[in-house]
Amino acid sequence: MPSTTTGTPPSTDDASLSHGLKQRHLSMIALGGVIGAGLFVGSGAGIAAAGPSIVVAYALSGLLVMLVMRMLGEMSAAYPSSGSFSAHAERAIGPWAGFTAGWAFWVLLCTAVGLEGIGAAEILSGWLPGTPEWAWVALFMVVFCGTNLAAVKNFGEFEFWFAALKVGAITLFLVLGVLAIAGVLPGTDSPGASHLTDFMPNGGEGLVIGLLASVFAYGGLETVTIAAAESENPVKGVASAVRTAMWRIALFYVGSMAVIVTLVPWDSKEVVEKGPYVAALDELGIPGAGQLMNVVVLVALLSAMNANVYGASRIAYSLVERGQGPKVLGRVSGGVPRIAVLASSVFGFLCVLLSYWRPDDVFAWLLNMIGAVILVVWIFIAVSQLRLRRRLEREAPEKLVVRMWLFPWLTWVALAGMAAVFVLMAREPDTRVQLYSTGGMTLALAAVGYAWQKARAAKG
Repeated sequence: MPSTTTGTPPSTDDASLSHGLKQRHLSMIALGGVIGAGLFVGSGAGIAAAGPSIVVAYALSGLLVMLVMRMLGEMSAAYPSSGSFSAHAERAIGPWAGFTAGWAFWVLLCTAVGLEGIGAAEILSGWLPGTPEWAWVALFMVVFCGTNLAAVKNFGEFEFWFAALKVGAITLFLVLGVLAIAGVLPGTDSPGASHLTDFMPNGGEGLVIGLLASVFAYGGLETVTIAAAESENPVKGVASAVRTAMWRIALFYVGSMAVIVTLVPWDSKEVVEKGPYVAALDELGIPGAGQLMNVVVLVALLSAMNANVYGASRIAYSLVERGQGPKVLGRVSGGVPRIAVLASSVFGFLCVLLSYWRPDDVFAWLLNMIGAVILVVWIFIAVSQLRLRRRLEREAPEKLVVRMWLFPWLTWVALAGMAAVFVLMAREPDTRVQLYSTGGMTLALAAVGYAWQKARAAKG
């Protein structure tokens, strides 16, 4: 298949960026990156809608995510780039596709930085009444902007320890939960299967709502393929992260959902009000455990902020390097795209200000606009992998360090799964507006990207 790309092909080595991430950083980013803020904060609404069948919802969406990560890992091991899926889309489909996927994801990450900052500020304002939330957000922005400006190893160190704490906390939670379910945890009685009898309390509709909630809880796994480009051994790092994705998703997501719905009645108000993990620990009666889990939620939010500032700056840098954005964002000093870091942080802080100034219109519109971006990105990943795999087999089979399972059949299965999620979103009033808003933004970006591609082709 001939290349469809016009102009200069995407860079594969990001030579002007540093390679300051060590293997231990990348390994822990891969491990902790799975444990996102969406798991701790957003899973309560899914449980309230789906009941115990939330386990099935997380398992189904987890299978889809595993396939997406395998496809992305195959391409990223063959072509390491800080542009990740955006660079792959440009190489496989054309510059307009890289432009669309890259800038849509940049808006998503920057907006997420603001949302996570608001969530973290709410926790700290609850602990320290009277302190303004905006001041906490400003402090977080300064800290993470500063660490990302200094050197990539600073981002790596922050994420290493953030991830270590998250992994340790959720592992301890799982151990305590399993002991309680088995009836061997001192001072607690095993609930047995008493909370699982009404498995789908709200029928198929509830399962659909839980499925949609679980799909978006997995967002953020792509960061490890972006970070791999700045590691000591990008190919080894990507291969290791992707190969262990299956057990990490199964253990941390599906496993913890199973523990929670076994320990706590699905219709308990505490699940939504306090969060499912805090509610489960309170149910066990462990002194201070619930409050300790709030600390872990805070760490998860701060970790996500740090990772999203990093990811947004690298996506922007890669786009500019490929001639798809303002050149000023591509300036690198000390191995860091510092202007891109500043721009991503400023946009994130602007989102916070919008949440105060115009919460009912502008901010709500922005949230709806990014609601389904992750699904758009996954579609670009799947289509890119379908096209690049054949090209790799023909031109550079030695680069296929990671291979998609049962190609091309499972790639088509993944695309069918994504299409099914879109259909489900169109059926639900709350997600329909997100689908349409994201669709509008995607079409607008695609039109700009295509016009830019045609103009560039005409010049050269």
